Amino acid sequence: MSTIQVQDEQGVRIIRFNRPDKRNALDLDMYKQLTEYLIQGEADNEIRAFLLTGSENCFTSGNDVADFLKQPDLGPNHPAVRFLFCLLELKKPLVAAVSGAAVGIGTTLLLHCDLVYADNTAQFRLPFIDLALVPEAGSSLLLPELVGYQKASELLLLGESFDAETALDLKLINRMLSPVELLPYALEKAKALASKPPQALQLTRQLMRPHKSRVQHQMHQELELFGQRLQSDEAKAVFRQFLNKG
Repeated sequence: MSTIQVQDEQGVRIIRFNRPDKRNALDLDMYKQLTEYLIQGEADNEIRAFLLTGSENCFTSGNDVADFLKQPDLGPNHPAVRFLFCLLELKKPLVAAVSGAAVGIGTTLLLHCDLVYADNTAQFRLPFIDLALVPEAGSSLLLPELVGYQKASELLLLGESFDAETALDLKLINRMLSPVELLPYALEKAKALASKPPQALQLTRQLMRPHKSRVQHQMHQELELFGQRLQSDEAKAVFRQFLNKG
């Protein structure tokens, strides 16, 4: 069974995290597949929009820590690094449908989406500091810009979980729906995007993202520190405790 499922429907490439036994934790192979499906979709004129989703009760619980530690060198060819920069460089619109847990990268990747919908079971969390790490995906820049410094401090420094209603108030998501409504509604909106004149749509996205080089610079800074943190005694102690508990 593939841990990343893909389906193309009426101009929308639906990409689904499918590792329910591990709460859709992203391992290195999943990152490789995600990047490949996005790059293929970018090159395919029949694909006009992307929709990211997980299972009914879990979007993704974040990185698979044990697998991630097998390749701690966060160079440009690291599967997770390639995925993050692929998100930043996407020309076609990206929609997300979030149900259940959206932890770490499960929340930060939403900052790169054009439309985000969540059901009322969604729980978001940014536990980087609790893992003795730093944020990634440009979130240390994008989150304060979106929600303000004080609120971003609360989310990143305390690392407490927050629900879909809070995410809606923070403008992290566009709309909160019931679990049964979530995927049909998100897919409807993705198909609406796919029906638009593609060049005008892509150019408008580009105009709304004038600070891409700043985000890119921030991502490089984050990854440099993230890599250092992975090698730190502080992080190793936290990971040992985390993996022993698991």
